[in-house]
Parts: sequence; structure tokens; C-alpha cells
Amino acid sequence: MSTKVCSEADIQVDSPMRAVVDGTAVAIVKDSAGTVHAIGDTCTHGDISLAEGFVEGDTLECWAHGSRFSLATGKPQNFPAYEPVPVFRVEVRDGEVYVDVHDPVPVD
Repeated sequence: MSTKVCSEADIQVDSPMRAVVDGTAVAIVKDSAGTVHAIGDTCTHGDISLAEGFVEGDTLECWAHGSRFSLATGKPQNFPAYEPVPVFRVEVRDGEVYVDVHDPVPVD
């Protein structure tokens, strides 16, 4: 069950945006290739919003302690975080972004 989150035009490349989808905080990111990603907005190392962080390539970096999370898998790429954040399915239809927080993408 996907929920409309925003217009694709509302998302700036490499500039995370926070949204709450059905009670779940999500960081929405459009990478430099134009792909829209949705991952859990809370860093697993500390209770910090990842949407306030920095996009670096295919990762989102927490501004507080520097842990980077893969936009594709949610897995941390470095310490201090060691637990992944959830990754959610995104669909862009007719210029609108839809996110399904009820069925996270499985972590390998």
C-alpha cells in the first residue's frame, strides 16, 4: 500500500527531505542519477534525523557522527553505526512520489 508523499519536483538532487508516511519517519533522497530513494529517517547509532545529513554518492551520511548508510540497502558503510536502517519501495507516477512503508525492502 503506497502513500503519496510529495511531488518529484519538490525533491532537490542530493538534498534529503523528511516525510512522515503512515506514522513512519522517512528520508526521501533523489541521487545524482535522478533515482528517488526512501530510507528510515533515524540513524541507528543515535536518535538523529538522517534527512538533516549529507548525500555522498549512493549514501546518506548522518551529520552527528558521520555514519553513512547505503540508499539501496540501508546498510551502514562505516562506524559508529552497525545496524541498517529500513529501505522502502518508491514509485514515481505522473510526477508524484509514492512510498510503501508497510513492506520494507529485505536487507541481504
